[in-house]
Amino acid sequence: MTGVQRGAGMKDQFGRRIDYLRISVTDKCNLRCTYCMPVEGLDWIDRAEFLTYEEIASVVRQMAGQGLRRIRLTGGEPLVRRDLPDLVRLLSEIPQIEDIAISTNAILLPQFGSDLRDAGASRVNVSLDTLKRERFRDLARRPERFFDATMEGIDAAERLGFSPLKINTVLLKGLNEDEVEEFAEITKKRPWHVRFIELMPTGDNLHLSERFLSTDSVLKRLRAIGDLRPAAGPVGNGPATYFQFAGAAGTVGVITPLSHNYCDRCNRMRLTADGKLRTCLFGTHEVDLRAPLRSTGDVLPAVREALRGKPERHLLQLGTARGSGGLRALSQVGG
Repeated sequence: MTGVQRGAGMKDQFGRRIDYLRISVTDKCNLRCTYCMPVEGLDWIDRAEFLTYEEIASVVRQMAGQGLRRIRLTGGEPLVRRDLPDLVRLLSEIPQIEDIAISTNAILLPQFGSDLRDAGASRVNVSLDTLKRERFRDLARRPERFFDATMEGIDAAERLGFSPLKINTVLLKGLNEDEVEEFAEITKKRPWHVRFIELMPTGDNLHLSERFLSTDSVLKRLRAIGDLRPAAGPVGNGPATYFQFAGAAGTVGVITPLSHNYCDRCNRMRLTADGKLRTCLFGTHEVDLRAPLRSTGDVLPAVREALRGKPERHLLQLGTARGSGGLRALSQVGG
């Protein structure tokens, strides 16, 4: 039997246990990273269509009763939505939820980090595609002061005790590939878990297809600068494969949606800011939770429907958006 089974946890039609939900709280962002969002932005979701924090908590509470254990809050940039610590607090009060993490560009962490930590968030993933101030302007398409703010946010995350601290770096040939060794060297001294991510094609980033860089070539380069060995990696719910230099404080990870598919171990679904339960980041299948939530309050029949329709794998292809599930930009669903 597929779908939600009380006592057995949530399983999809292929027997994969689903215990992880990525929740997009907004589609807006204060950056315009070249692979993630067009510089002019998107047609934003109307505020009235957003799930309220109480509605998000209701969805999580119901799914937690069926086996959901881990939450990640995403955007766009989640910290641009007002009063995010209030949502973290609501989610942390759900007994079955074991882990609440946040994906962020860190710009607003000095302002909100302490409140998020106090509310129950334990981990952050920070997007950082360059260590060069002037290059940040070209990749994030924002003034260099935003780079300073990001680095201050990473320092704040360390100071506040968010752990493990993961740094997500999207690889782009000819744009930041020359920084791979510099990023990796940081892990020898600081407790950063740097994850190199292959470019994922969507409708608005196809101009970057020629910039695709396989993580296989990156690992070959890193083995030339030190004794890099497989490692267990930090606590987390994602698909990264980890490595570590001897005696290093952190690790190096790779996320390989194109060169090495990892869909067979997928444990997640995504809740969009307007209440759609998306069963695959790059799939077309999604189920509306907002309508039943606002009519009967019961979303579990819709969750069962979603689990029955979760695809076996994504169909991404470099150079085309045909396998991207209709996404214009990763920011629409939080990556």
